[in-house]
Amino acid sequence: MLGCKLAMETEKQPELAALLKGLPPVEFCCVYGSALHPNNSDKNLKINRDHYASWMVHLGGAKLITEVADEIGVGVHFNPFVTWKDKMFKYGVVRMDDLIRDILNWERFYLSGRLQKPVHVLVDNLDIGNINSVNLRAATSAALLLSPSKFSEENLYGKICSLSYMGDLRMFFAEDKNKVNKIVQGQFTLFQSMYKPFLEEFAAKDLLRFTSSAGNQVNVSQDCALSAASSLVSRLPPTIRSEMTLRFGDKTHLSNSGKVTRELVIGSREEAAECMRKIVRRRVMVSSARQAVSGLLTVGAVSGVRYLANKMHKAWKSWT
Repeated sequence: MLGCKLAMETEKQPELAALLKGLPPVEFCCVYGSALHPNNSDKNLKINRDHYASWMVHLGGAKLITEVADEIGVGVHFNPFVTWKDKMFKYGVVRMDDLIRDILNWERFYLSGRLQKPVHVLVDNLDIGNINSVNLRAATSAALLLSPSKFSEENLYGKICSLSYMGDLRMFFAEDKNKVNKIVQGQFTLFQSMYKPFLEEFAAKDLLRFTSSAGNQVNVSQDCALSAASSLVSRLPPTIRSEMTLRFGDKTHLSNSGKVTRELVIGSREEAAECMRKIVRRRVMVSSARQAVSGLLTVGAVSGVRYLANKMHKAWKSWT
């Protein structure tokens, strides 16, 4: 399970752990932004019926909630406006195989996008942190493809952070226009600790070079040759590469051991970057639309409108 928004400050960790005791046992739980999460629908519905839209509880229960999350949404059911000890929480529930599939393949680019940003893990019985390294490496590759030859460390994390917002319908009217900058600047050292191994890995392959700068970050320059771009593309998730193959085609290689491999053929770095951008943008747009509809159905009209109104209020404040 994954889910929720509550503050990540150290002093609040015992409080979050206590909140988990009111939910069924979970295999994975992380906290981000300013909320929290996780459970399993059947069990949680019996324990916390008031967290769910009343019409869904009466008409179909956990089965209906799961079907709406899967068929209309992106596999995640969110319960917003959950009150616990006079505080408001929002948490989400997801099957672990759906979470892992999105991490590895960016099939819906919803949960994988969330885990490209800093989270605080409360429970991890399946070593999701290690599995997520595939996602972080792919995010680094995608961000580098979209970056110029020279950029700052903060610029790179901004590109990574913005991947999951490209095409997100909420960004047009219901999100703070400075959201990405606030996330990166507010959690800069966390981004550094998350992505340092991958930047060092890319540097060891001569794809990146670092130079010192003022403060606690570095400036980065990258190899923009076609061969370097091909190397970055090779680290993108399989489903993204498959769609890019439909655009550019591929060629077959026969190794010395007799193993046959297929390699995506790109004409230029710019074409590859733009093709990848369109694919990711389309996935984010579809997922954000589906999740919005699913959310309105599963949490109820009143809660849905209330949640949207809160989002829009924050967005409008950022524009004034």
